[in-house]
Amino acid sequence: MQFSLDAKHEAFRQEVRSFIAEHITPEIQQRARQGGFFCNKEDQRHWVKLLAAKGWAMPSWPLEHGGCDWTPLQHYIFEEEHLRADAPGLPFALYHMIGPVIMKYASQELQDQLLKPMYNGDITFAQGFSEPGSGSDLAALSTQAVRDGDHYVVNGQKIWTSGAYESEWLFCLVKTDTKVKPQNGISFLVFPLDLPGITIRRIPQIDGDAHLCETFFSDVRVPVENLVGEEGKGWTYAKSLLDGERTGSAYIHWSKHELAKAREIAENETVNGVRIIDIPAYQARFARAEAQITALEWSVLRVLANENFKYPLTTIASSLKLRGSELQQTVSMLQWDCLGAKGLRFIPREDYGAQTVAGDPLWPAHMLGTTPNALIMRAATIYGGARQIQKNIVAKMAFGL
Repeated sequence: MQFSLDAKHEAFRQEVRSFIAEHITPEIQQRARQGGFFCNKEDQRHWVKLLAAKGWAMPSWPLEHGGCDWTPLQHYIFEEEHLRADAPGLPFALYHMIGPVIMKYASQELQDQLLKPMYNGDITFAQGFSEPGSGSDLAALSTQAVRDGDHYVVNGQKIWTSGAYESEWLFCLVKTDTKVKPQNGISFLVFPLDLPGITIRRIPQIDGDAHLCETFFSDVRVPVENLVGEEGKGWTYAKSLLDGERTGSAYIHWSKHELAKAREIAENETVNGVRIIDIPAYQARFARAEAQITALEWSVLRVLANENFKYPLTTIASSLKLRGSELQQTVSMLQWDCLGAKGLRFIPREDYGAQTVAGDPLWPAHMLGTTPNALIMRAATIYGGARQIQKNIVAKMAFGL
């Protein structure tokens, strides 16, 4: 979908586009283009530092914390231009999740300690919410934090702590009171991942990566000062964080970008001498996907514009997350289907630059990353809140079912 921008927003788009073109390198673009859903962490750190120098590292944050006084459309253009140029994405956990929670609920001391290093790309966070027995049923978590003087002693296990092996800090839900209603006994801690007693194990994934982790805590001593807000209010803070995650989880720019890649594949691949893009069945699939993405895009823009809704933000966030994750699967599977038999070849990401791949007409550049993407996107309707849970939230809060 193309917007008819006024002069202010068109000038802003050109400013963002020029900045990216001036600072990005072909190597970073290539890694971002072929690297799948999770971008290279060092590239991301490098890019955040460049944006921080410009004052653009965390544009949605409040002005007092380095944010930008942009219109909703400027925020939208900024993210769109990043995907268009294959620039590294901003750290999602800082931008949409833990950053806003620390600003709203954490002590001034924690804000002073963490926000500036987060903004400058010096520290990143992993998320410690899910456990082997409490994923969608997050209130059933069992990791405990027992108060011992001026520390909490943490014991338990978290799973799907994405990127924990290369992150410096963790934001973590823990049980501090087992005698009350589950939601009322949960607290929110932040602490470094190099504390004694923490063990991180990477989990091999179907896409050949190992970005996901399981994290174990054995008598980990966390200073009481690292408690976010009040003890027992972690469930409230977590819901606020998840609203930010699920609103961002529409991933509208990603879907638009990947649909364009699917079209590139379809224009270059043939069946019996006929381009995929010229086959009526595929034309219908592309038209359907484009219409669905356009509808979601307008929904996201309505949220960004703070349009008045009769439903609470939680319902809206769940709806966007639900539809966005489904479209991620739609687009990634369309790419994979357009490759035909070539999609059956799995190429490890570390081999993308190998001479056996580069320049080979049987394995063109547009196929790299497509199979891993299609595989890992099977989890899109699970992570961040499973599809069935999101439907239950919408049914309950929007329709009283």
